[in-house]
Amino acid sequence: MLALIAGTGDLPPALVARLPERPLICALEGFRPALTPQITFRLEHLGSFLTALVDRGVTEVCLAGAIKRPAIDPAAIDAATKPLVPRIMQAIGQGDDGALRVVIALFEEAGLVVRAAHEIAPDLLPPAGVLSRKPVTIDQRQDAVTAEQTIAEMGRADVGQACIVRNARVLAREGQAGTDAMLAQLAPSDDPLWGVVDGLGAVLGGAAEWLSGADGEPTDARGALLFKAPKPDQDRRADLPVIGPQTARGAVAAGLSGIVIEQGGVMVLELDDVVATLDAAGLFFWVRPKGGA
Repeated sequence: MLALIAGTGDLPPALVARLPERPLICALEGFRPALTPQITFRLEHLGSFLTALVDRGVTEVCLAGAIKRPAIDPAAIDAATKPLVPRIMQAIGQGDDGALRVVIALFEEAGLVVRAAHEIAPDLLPPAGVLSRKPVTIDQRQDAVTAEQTIAEMGRADVGQACIVRNARVLAREGQAGTDAMLAQLAPSDDPLWGVVDGLGAVLGGAAEWLSGADGEPTDARGALLFKAPKPDQDRRADLPVIGPQTARGAVAAGLSGIVIEQGGVMVLELDDVVATLDAAGLFFWVRPKGGA
């Protein structure tokens, strides 16, 4: 039996739609997914939650969707979770990949097999090639090399899986807020393509200040490309990058020239809609082999 530990976003419903049997839907308290959870748990009760999964006959788990690191209430930690506290605190103090490795280890030690989202839905990994009508220029191919090197540098710090590059210059790096939030900060505030996501800037506050120049004006990213790839050597059973129609709309609104993703390393939700959105605006979409020219 599979348990889906579902965060927010469109990935968890996409996985459920592809499974032959509905999994046990679980959610961390405070991060309600688009699916109705059958079990909601707190991090302070992780030990009890793991026991409950085993007692229900769960043998496999899949972690999918976005969550933020919750604050921990020491007074709420139950007896089954107290032995795990040092490792939970270790996870909270690390970057995303480091934290997820600790969490995965805890599930495995409970006797559960952790399955990757792309193993459940391999069709979410598109084939290599330029999938748009718009071709990729030589300069854009060189920018992709610069972007790949940037992601490798970011990965060593365990921060971010996307960046914006133009003319071999890195204009923006993804932070904790994610790719769509990064694009929202680049898009004009009155651009109708971005819709409600445009309001993210107001809630991000200082987290997005690095996207502004010295005069406080947003970075002009017109003509740049968005590059997205997993961190080098990350555990791909969790947090494999995802893009979808909202990402495509954000790239259009920001005036980018196109999107590049690493083949086999980025899942694409609603691929046809993504390509159609980019084609309609004259942007390219390149599924690039790692290290490709």
